[in-house]
Order: sequence, then structure tokens, then C-alpha cells
Amino acid sequence: MNESIDKAALAAMHTPEAIKRRIAATQQHSYLGDFVLGAVDGAVTTFAIVAGAAGAGLSSGVAIVLGLANIAADAFSMAASNYLKSRSDLQMVDRFRRMEEQHIELVPDAEREEIREIFASKGFEGDVLEEIVRVITKDRQQWVDTMLTEEWGLQIDLPSPAKAAIATFASFMLAGFVPLVPLFFAVWLAGNQMFLASAILTGATFFAIGLVRGRLADHNPMKTGLETLFIGGTAAALAYLVGVLLKGFAGA
Repeated sequence: MNESIDKAALAAMHTPEAIKRRIAATQQHSYLGDFVLGAVDGAVTTFAIVAGAAGAGLSSGVAIVLGLANIAADAFSMAASNYLKSRSDLQMVDRFRRMEEQHIELVPDAEREEIREIFASKGFEGDVLEEIVRVITKDRQQWVDTMLTEEWGLQIDLPSPAKAAIATFASFMLAGFVPLVPLFFAVWLAGNQMFLASAILTGATFFAIGLVRGRLADHNPMKTGLETLFIGGTAAALAYLVGVLLKGFAGA
């Protein structure tokens, strides 16, 4: 029964329309990875500040100021870094594209032979191989794109640097603010209660980010959730330990 259901599902996934939709979707960059990266770093670094402040016995006001400063500075820093990386990737592709355009213009026969060798190495031969070479080289853009991906191993469908930066910045801000939320309720919560509430909220955020990571990478969501929680918790524990060891320097 299950086998027939699986076969039916597979058949539905491989209709011409479904295949076209899937191929079109893979050509659109997902910014979920950028969002996850920013969220993890935002939650880890901000809670590390909260944990360090708690370990050093600093007031909630000091922790809020340090946390907000960290969110603003680090969110911008991460967004700028991601923007520059994405820009560099685009510039690299553009550089090789211009080079291949020039090679095709100056030595087309040699470039055509490269296409032939690439697909011969994949097992094509004879008339089929020659037809592949003919079809690819009759379209200049397809010819260049093929050289970029097959000869140089470059990815040509790259993300927008601005969108990647925005995704990273927004996720860092959102996740980074979570550990600070309990600190704004200092009137109603004692110091240890604020820290516990911050730890619980941040732990839940780590776990949620891990679940998203698992689904994104097609891994066990529970496993990636616990993994992210462990990594974030380790960072927080180290920050708390440093705060305790350096408590004297804070004048506590």
C-alpha cells in the first residue's frame, strides 16, 4: 500500500509541468540561508552579552545598553560582509564571463573543442556528441554559461547582494533582540529570574533556528535543532564563565 502511494507521489512529481516548476524554482536563489546565518549569530552574540553581564553581576540597564549596541553594530557588520561577499562572487563570474566571451571571439574552434571534450568526458560520443556541441555553440550565451559552469565550476545564478544583506540584517536584529526582552521587565523580575527567562527564550530561538536549518538542508530537524541549541548554549556558558571570572573588574 505504501509502495503504491510512493509511486503515485513520485509520478506526480515527474509530470512535465511539475518538472518545469521545479527547474524554474531552482533558478531562483533562496535567502533562507542568509536569514538563518544572521539569526544564529544575532541570538548567540546578544545572549552572550546577557550571560556575561549576569556572570559579572552587572545591572539590567547595562546589559540592555551593551546588547542594543551589539545588535546595531554587529547586524550592520554582518550585513555589510554578506553584501561584499555576494558582490565579489558576482564580480568573479563577470570576470570569467568576459574572458570566455573574448576566447570565443578570438579562438572559436578551440573553445568548441573544449565543449566537445567536456561532454565526451561525460560519456557522449559520435553523432550525439557532435549534436550536443552544435546546439550549445549556436547560442553564444548558452555557450559561455556552459563554459562557466562546466570548465570553471562557477555558479551563475547568484543572489542579489542587497537582498542577501537585508535578509542577514533583519534576522540578526529579530533574533538578537530576543535575549533582551526579559531585561525590560526588571521592575517585575528579579535578576536571576530575568536571566532564566532570557535563557529560555534564547534557547527556544536557537532550537527554532535549528529546525529551519534542518528543513533547509533536508536533515533531521530535531537533530539540527538540538545541535544549534547546544552550540548557542556553549557560547552562552563561556560568556557567563568569563563574566564570573572577571567579576571583580566590573566593580561588583
